[in-house]
Amino acid sequence: MGKNNNAGGEEQLVVFTLANETYGVDISTVNEIIRMQEITEVPRTPDFVEGVINLRGRIVPVIDLRKRFNLETSEETQSSRIIVVELNDITVGMIVDSVSEVLRLPKENTEPTPPMVSGVDSAYLKGVGKWGEQLIILLDINKVLYKEEQEQIARTAEEMAAMAEDNGDE
Repeated sequence: MGKNNNAGGEEQLVVFTLANETYGVDISTVNEIIRMQEITEVPRTPDFVEGVINLRGRIVPVIDLRKRFNLETSEETQSSRIIVVELNDITVGMIVDSVSEVLRLPKENTEPTPPMVSGVDSAYLKGVGKWGEQLIILLDINKVLYKEEQEQIARTAEEMAAMAEDNGDE
């Protein structure tokens, strides 16, 4: 809850891959990282919403980041993971190709987002980090979904949770 006021400090990131690019999200937004599991499709949702999962009794919407970023889709692999994050006040799972590590990136190793970064809409990005020879695209997790999309996904999760309760979840 406190501000992250370590100017000149470091940022702790969960690093993952998506379409052969390396991305990082602030670890404070990540609840957990889980293996792929069965996803229940939900009608009338944006195409990048894969559906919902039941995560220990909680209904969690799952989005495919490849689709969200208009990247070529690929088959699920043994390395595919769901990163469960807090997007503003909504818990959302994000499908990624793999999660590689958690690292501490010194603030001086980050730069603003260049105008053309791997075809991903720069609205989602907060910069680029340099880690040795590797570049890490830093995502602003709260901007991955527009406000209207967040509201729609939150409503969908609430409706699915209500349906599960009505069916006397087992």
